[in-house]
Amino acid sequence: MANLALERLRRQELSLGVVLRQARSVETGKIFQTAGFDWLFLDLEHNSMSIETACEISVACLGTGIAPLVRVPESQYWMATRALDGGAQGIVLPHVDTEEQAREAVRQLRYPPAGRRSISSMQVHVDFRTVPVGELTAQLDKDFLIAVMLETTTAIENCEAIAAVDGIDVVMIGANDLCLDMGIAGDVMNERVIAAFERVAAACRKHGRYAGLGGVRRPEDLKVYFDMGYRFILAANDVTMLVDAGQRRTASLRSLI
Repeated sequence: MANLALERLRRQELSLGVVLRQARSVETGKIFQTAGFDWLFLDLEHNSMSIETACEISVACLGTGIAPLVRVPESQYWMATRALDGGAQGIVLPHVDTEEQAREAVRQLRYPPAGRRSISSMQVHVDFRTVPVGELTAQLDKDFLIAVMLETTTAIENCEAIAAVDGIDVVMIGANDLCLDMGIAGDVMNERVIAAFERVAAACRKHGRYAGLGGVRRPEDLKVYFDMGYRFILAANDVTMLVDAGQRRTASLRSLI
């Protein structure tokens, strides 16, 4: 089952994701696919969504044209591998500061020989068909996406070594946490932040990784980072879109009276 998030990146196109903070139903993927998104960001770090719910939504996404990706809490590989076995097409790992942490991500999430992940031979990603194990693991590793999030100045300092780790697909800046770490909360267009983005983009170009970001909202700001080569983009979240649309709707109706 094609991973649209990766397919977009491989074609050098924008790969646009939406964060699920409150949406919980299995229809969610179809709704956001119709809205034009390429992947769901099922966030198990910052809300109460269970692994079971994340897997149910993931299975409902398979074959619909939107990729289910799951962010797990820091270093929670037991949760990440369960999400992958349960239907997710990728894992986003927050708070990766070092090359060693990036290598551990590959070791835990890739099948041998690149990693040590164990195989469950009956996989939802191939509709539970019987597939030779070697063929199955090779195909799943090709189709699964691993993104590591750089959210501190330490991570930015180590970005080239992190990007050099084979098995990582996306090196992604979490802009809001990076700003907090820098002591400039919310200032995602600060010159120090722009310099960090430029540094990560250069590391990704050098090592053949895809550059990603989250936490930048205004289109004019995003355009600056698009021009640097950022293509894996957290474009919105369900709560903000609902509030924004609701406020526009109620304001337009009240203006008629």
